[in-house]
Amino acid sequence: MDTETLRQRVGGLGFWYHRIELPGGVVTPGQNPHKPEAYRLPADLAGKRVLDVGAWDGYWTFEALKRGAREVVAIDDFSDYMGNLRPEDRKAWRTFDLCREALGYGEDRCKRIEIDLYTIDEVKLGGKFDLVLFFGTLYHLRHPLLGLDRLSAVSAPGAQILVESHVCDDFSAYRGMGRGYAGEQVVAEFFPTNQLAMNPSNWWGPSLACMKALLQAAGYTQGLQAWKMYDKPRDLGECRGLATGFKPGGK
Repeated sequence: MDTETLRQRVGGLGFWYHRIELPGGVVTPGQNPHKPEAYRLPADLAGKRVLDVGAWDGYWTFEALKRGAREVVAIDDFSDYMGNLRPEDRKAWRTFDLCREALGYGEDRCKRIEIDLYTIDEVKLGGKFDLVLFFGTLYHLRHPLLGLDRLSAVSAPGAQILVESHVCDDFSAYRGMGRGYAGEQVVAEFFPTNQLAMNPSNWWGPSLACMKALLQAAGYTQGLQAWKMYDKPRDLGECRGLATGFKPGGK
């Protein structure tokens, strides 16, 4: 499609979560991800099969494809409304599909499936994965370890998982900024209603040490690491952490 048509179609979809660069200098108006370099996505994904969990508009799906992934499967269940969006603000796959069309990816390399994370398996997703991207989703799960167990079950031997989440190292929803759980405290705060950012879909706030422990418990026992997105977060929005680990048995 021509640039002006693309720009009009992007604008016609209203709310965007991700900022995605499209052909012709068109950029979707989302604000995420902040600090994409902090996610440490491998530069070369040639030959890798990638799972993008909670894909939303598809930034990480398309980034993995740009880096050479042979196939990316994006999944979402459209359950996160950020505490303030109306149901009509979430456009299901319409934003994703527009980006996929504009970027020229076919369904042979770029699939998307609406599915509950707790119900995934190899049959539904067409096999196992070499890399799992689990960004902005862990803290939305009522049952985070069960979710990680399901991801582990569809991870190939030697597969890597990358996880990004709100973390409680520097912030406690109950005690405030600067009064979190620093160091190696393996803890997670629980939010039964809307204690975190007035969003009832936020359930847990793990520490970095807890994130590593969760990955280990789910079978990602090799190469465990965790790091903050911001070394000295200034507000709740910067209290984000990442963790990675590998399944044993790779080459």
